[in-house]
Amino acid sequence: MSTQTPIEPRRPVSAPPAPPAPPKIHRVEVTWHAVTYKTVAIYVTLIFVIIIAGLFLAKPDWTNIATKKLSDALGNPETDNAPPLQTQAKFVNLDGRVQVKKVNSVTWVDADYHTELDKGDLIQTGNDGAARITFADGTEYTIKSETMVTVEENNVTRDHSNTAVRINTGTVDLATPTWTSRDSKAAVSVEDATAYMKQNSRATVKNDPKENDHEITVDTGAAEVQRGNEKIELTQWEKASFPTGGATTKTNVLAPPGLIAPLNLAPIISETPKTAQIRFEWQGVEGAVGYTLRISTTTMFTKLVKEVKVAGTSAEVTGLDAGDYFWTVTASDAKKETSEFSEIFKFSLVAQGKSQDMMLQIDAPQIHGRVAEIIGKTEPGAALIINGQPVANITPDGTFRHFTEPLEPGQHTIVVIGSNRRGGTAKQEISIVVPK
Repeated sequence: MSTQTPIEPRRPVSAPPAPPAPPKIHRVEVTWHAVTYKTVAIYVTLIFVIIIAGLFLAKPDWTNIATKKLSDALGNPETDNAPPLQTQAKFVNLDGRVQVKKVNSVTWVDADYHTELDKGDLIQTGNDGAARITFADGTEYTIKSETMVTVEENNVTRDHSNTAVRINTGTVDLATPTWTSRDSKAAVSVEDATAYMKQNSRATVKNDPKENDHEITVDTGAAEVQRGNEKIELTQWEKASFPTGGATTKTNVLAPPGLIAPLNLAPIISETPKTAQIRFEWQGVEGAVGYTLRISTTTMFTKLVKEVKVAGTSAEVTGLDAGDYFWTVTASDAKKETSEFSEIFKFSLVAQGKSQDMMLQIDAPQIHGRVAEIIGKTEPGAALIINGQPVANITPDGTFRHFTEPLEPGQHTIVVIGSNRRGGTAKQEISIVVPK
């Protein structure tokens, strides 16, 4: 019996599956128009102009408000780049004993040039002390000896300034600059009165509680003195006095003399300074019967070296050592009323010696109408004075050119005085004739 492997029955072969149908594609057509940047800018500008015009018609001041807000938001580049404003008052001159008590302190400390002053601070000078304070707006207060003052106000910004001091006792001179804002003020108070100074003005204020003597004298410019509801206008050489419990009085005062010689900043050359006779001259004052000449080694006159009383308008002084000096003159009348101090002149007394000679060459002067042109050469760094006027145009190599003030027709002597850094001096006199 044979065995046969069974044969697997054949299956019908099926056809391969059909591939899927491709997806249906939707076609999108995009069209556009070419527009230039110039066209876009024109349309944007036109729309902006229409909006601004509509806002201006609806609210005319809108543009000013928007401009200010934009400026505040962005900031002013010039202001941002400007240096920070110094708002504290500071000392620019100190002589002798000067002390300060800060508003938040109970102790007095010696003042120095780094001391900054704020509202409420007290300043006190000794019998040999004096100080000059400058506020950020340029207002200066000169505190004389044995004086105590309080800083009452120190509000200084770029747009306005408001400074004030109170004199508790003593004497203060003040000077105001040219202010950039009409709202700026500088005031000084004494007893129950306050003087509000105008710009470019000078005044002297005194307070002596023991003698019941309170007064304000205007030397230059003008001031308004307010005492309660009372207001008094003061101009040059007028004084307001207001004793405690008494009425306010306004009077004229003597004007101080105008100084003539020695010229301001002039060197006086002598082989023997100690025995040199120096002549001081000044202009006479109407109503004056006497004058007092004061010479000091300090600009604050805390160290007097000479005090001379004369009836005339000149005085001769000897016995001064070589060095720098300051001088001033006051006038007095028959009632023993005294003027304020004149302006202060400085002179130098120099010993003449060969080692101190300096170079000074003067070319022939040129006459231009009534003005003389002085040309020459001196040492680099030297200082020159021609007919009492400092020479500003000196080049680094010492060449200089100077024009005098207009001169009257006739013969004149031009005096050229120089001093160098070594202490050397030179002097030349030139005769010229101004034609008619």
